[in-house]
Amino acid sequence: MKITKNAVATLEYTLTDDAGELIDTSEGDTPLIYIHGTDSLIPRLETELDGKAVGDELKVHLKPEDAYGERDDEMLQTMPRTDLPEDVELEVGMQFQAESDDGIHIVSVAAIVGDDVVIDANHPLAGVALNFDVKVIEVREATSEELEHGHVHGDAEGCQHD
Repeated sequence: MKITKNAVATLEYTLTDDAGELIDTSEGDTPLIYIHGTDSLIPRLETELDGKAVGDELKVHLKPEDAYGERDDEMLQTMPRTDLPEDVELEVGMQFQAESDDGIHIVSVAAIVGDDVVIDANHPLAGVALNFDVKVIEVREATSEELEHGHVHGDAEGCQHD
């Protein structure tokens, strides 16, 4: 079976930047399992996986504009420390959820300057070229329940929704 729309694909992968620095890997961990064609992956990576079968290996290089976009300095915001929860000890690099008009986003603390905190709403990999080394481990049809829920269900205990 090949990876096509609504197929569940299981992938082993290693992700590096152009300097060869490891960003993420499934090695020694759980492989990536997703439903193809449901916007679960970076679109260009998903396009490269289309039509692949078990055992296929590929290397995919994505420019920043094909991955998480270029960094946008307009996504930096300075706010008073008092606007953030008092019980959290802030550190540069820490991430947390922030709610805006268009939903919940992960943001990072870019700097702490006196009583102000600079928040960065760029994706942590914005501006970074990505290199994926991928191997297709398994491909199967998604179940009707997985398609209805929009995600893969585990084997052990089924799907648990609130």
